[in-house]
Amino acid sequence: MSEKNFVDYVKICCRSGAGGAGSAHFFRDKRTAKGGPDGGDGGRGGHIIIEGDRNMWTLLPLKYRKHVIASMGGSGSGSHSSGADGEDVVLKVPLGTIAKDAESGEIEFEISEHGQREIITPGGRGGQGNAHFKSSTNQTPRFAQPGETGREEWKILELKVLADVGLVGFPNAGKSTLLSVLTAAKPKIGAYPFTTLVPNLGIVSYRGDLSFIMADIPGIIENAHEGKGLGHRFLRHIERNSLLLFMIPADSEDVQKEYNILNRELEMFNEELLDKPRLLAITKSDLLDEELKSLLAEELPKNVDCLFISSIAQQGLVELKDKIWQMLN
Repeated sequence: MSEKNFVDYVKICCRSGAGGAGSAHFFRDKRTAKGGPDGGDGGRGGHIIIEGDRNMWTLLPLKYRKHVIASMGGSGSGSHSSGADGEDVVLKVPLGTIAKDAESGEIEFEISEHGQREIITPGGRGGQGNAHFKSSTNQTPRFAQPGETGREEWKILELKVLADVGLVGFPNAGKSTLLSVLTAAKPKIGAYPFTTLVPNLGIVSYRGDLSFIMADIPGIIENAHEGKGLGHRFLRHIERNSLLLFMIPADSEDVQKEYNILNRELEMFNEELLDKPRLLAITKSDLLDEELKSLLAEELPKNVDCLFISSIAQQGLVELKDKIWQMLN
């Protein structure tokens, strides 16, 4: 996916439709000169609705649509005829989209299923016709309710990538290379920090017709939870992964220190991330012989399963997929 086309944050102004006015009509025909009230109700104003679509991967269609406006409801008329409801506006979004109120920052709902619909801004209710106000003391009410006004609200839509496995590591840890080897995805690969600026997804085939989805999350840096290195944009995508695959290169100066920093960044961003299943892969391990692997294994964290892999040399990848599948299921 092109970096320009991947949009995971939009702010839009939603204006729902006003409700139609009720009617203050009285029944009349050639035999009835003074009939009773028969005014119908006004129609509901149009809602603005968010709908999940599994075929979408980006919020790009909403990037340049800053104002979303629904139509107002129709007015009621005689013979108890109600006005037509305003036409709803349906905005399709990828699965994993979260809707927030722009002022309070409060999360209103999350779209996680295909076809799931949520009203982000409800339309105004239609006014009641004068037939509703007839009583024993007022047989001919000459008034009806006006329609309820629509709402105008600013909303934020954020996309959090849905994947089975999220790759977590510093820039240049080999995440994009692993994704390109295990899947048909073609992420940008380079020997400089922040080569990857957007999450990349790929489907990993496993033993016949089985598969799982892997996401290459852009590299974390120290203090990413404070927003450094676009940290907030990167970290929120990790929240939606079932399993976290930590990746640290074999030529790292201190594997334990890097692992602790990554852990701390996740904890400072969202403590719940510490409860996710995790696996540690030491990448670029084609640089190591068996003796060096044994020495390095003694320095690895004790509370997480570790594997030595090399994407370029195709070492340890089958064992990695077996372990991931076992942990996912």
